[in-house]
Amino acid sequence: MLDYLPANAPFFFVTIAFCAYLCGCFNGAVIVSKYILRDDIRTHGSGNAGLTNFYRTFGGPLTLGVISCDVLKAILAIWIASDIVNTPSEAVNLAKYWAGLWCLLGHMFPCMFHFKGGKGILSGGTIAIMIDWRIALVVWGGFLVLAVVTRYVSLGSCWAGASFPFATWFVYQDAVLLILSIIIGGLILYMHRANIHRLLTGTENKFSLHKKK
Repeated sequence: MLDYLPANAPFFFVTIAFCAYLCGCFNGAVIVSKYILRDDIRTHGSGNAGLTNFYRTFGGPLTLGVISCDVLKAILAIWIASDIVNTPSEAVNLAKYWAGLWCLLGHMFPCMFHFKGGKGILSGGTIAIMIDWRIALVVWGGFLVLAVVTRYVSLGSCWAGASFPFATWFVYQDAVLLILSIIIGGLILYMHRANIHRLLTGTENKFSLHKKK
């Protein structure tokens, strides 16, 4: 099933996993709050080191710094993977999913920040864009519609995680990519388990353009 991979593929994929995980560890919300604002985001609000909690807590132009960091690290991780495994296209696609998985693991469980990171939506959305625009259209389209209409960012995030495997199968119909996409989507849903509980019980916070005082 993976006969398109070169003989030295294990070395390549270990290298990709290492580089992608390190990229993911550079959590924008933690870096900006802890080292610029001197006020760790993980001690505020939901305790999550993500964009939504950062914006609700601090607001301001530094939110753009968080966005930039989380987007650029995902782009870098996928770019490194694509450059290492540059042919054939099937191997490149596998490398992108593999790098995306490890980048998200770094974002969610960063070794340099005591394995306490974010939920992976912004980086995950960037990874979807880098993989295939059709997958990104499904993931981002549903996310934006649900988040705007309901003002529950977490609901849109759950859509992103749940729809990712379906979009992957629709585009590629590859069993290995499907397995990786299920793991990636499952990780996102797992990180939102508390949000899912609050959505079911009607206690989830709605998003507002005004930060909390």
